Amino acid sequence: MTVIGAAPDGASDTASAGRAVRQMFTSIAPRYDLLNHVLSFNVDRWWWRKTAASFGSVLKRPDARVLDLCCGTGDMTFALGRRAAVTAKILGVDFSHAMLQRATGKSSGTSLRWVEADALDLPFRDKEFDLITAAFGFRNLADYDAGLREIARLLRPGGECGILDFGEPRGLLGKLYRVYFKHVLPAVGTVISGVKGPYAYLPSSVERFPSPHEMLERMRRNGFREASWTPYTFGIAGLYRGKK
Repeated sequence: MTVIGAAPDGASDTASAGRAVRQMFTSIAPRYDLLNHVLSFNVDRWWWRKTAASFGSVLKRPDARVLDLCCGTGDMTFALGRRAAVTAKILGVDFSHAMLQRATGKSSGTSLRWVEADALDLPFRDKEFDLITAAFGFRNLADYDAGLREIARLLRPGGECGILDFGEPRGLLGKLYRVYFKHVLPAVGTVISGVKGPYAYLPSSVERFPSPHEMLERMRRNGFREASWTPYTFGIAGLYRGKK
C-alpha cells in the first residue's frame, strides 16, 4: 500500500494529492517569492546559497548537467546557476505552470531552462544528470519513495542528490518555533496571499515528513549511498545528501 506524502484537503490517493498540491501552489504563485522571504525572515536565501555551495565541485564541471526539481519560481535554480560553470546545463522543473511563468520572467539573460513536468514522472532519459536538487518541494510529493526512485533513475553513477527541506527543531527553540509555524505563519501567509489553504497546509506537511533517520533509511533503500543529513539554523531546515 502506498503511503501518501503530501495530502492537502484529505486527499486519499496519489493522483488526487498531486492535483491538490498543484492547485494549491498555483493559487499562491503571485505572492510566492514575497511570502518565502517574509515568513523566513530572509533566511531562505542563505539556505539556498549554502546548499548550492555544498555542491560546488559538481557545479564547476564544464559538462555538468543539473536538475532542480519542484523548483517553484526558481530561487534554488538561480543559486545553482551562480555557482556553476558557464557551460553547465541547468534545468528547473515544476508542475505548476504559474510558478514556471514567474521563473521564466526572472531568468531573462541567463542560460537556465524550465520544464513543466511532474517530479514522479519526469521526461528525461536514464542516467542523464550529475546532480539533482529539490528545495522545499520534495516534502510535497505524494509518494516519497517513488520520488527517490525517479531521482536515482536519472542520476549517472556517482551522481549526487540534495534535498533541502524543513525539519522540526527540538527543545525550547522547537517549542517557540512550533508556535510560530502553526499559528503565526499561517495567519500572516493567509493575509499576504489572500488564500487560506496553503499556509494552513504547510505545518501539517512538515509534521508528516519523515524524520531525518527515516528519510536517510528511505534514501538507502532507494539506491543512494553515503546518505547524510546536515541541519540548518538549529534544525529548522536541513540538507539530505546522497550519492548513487
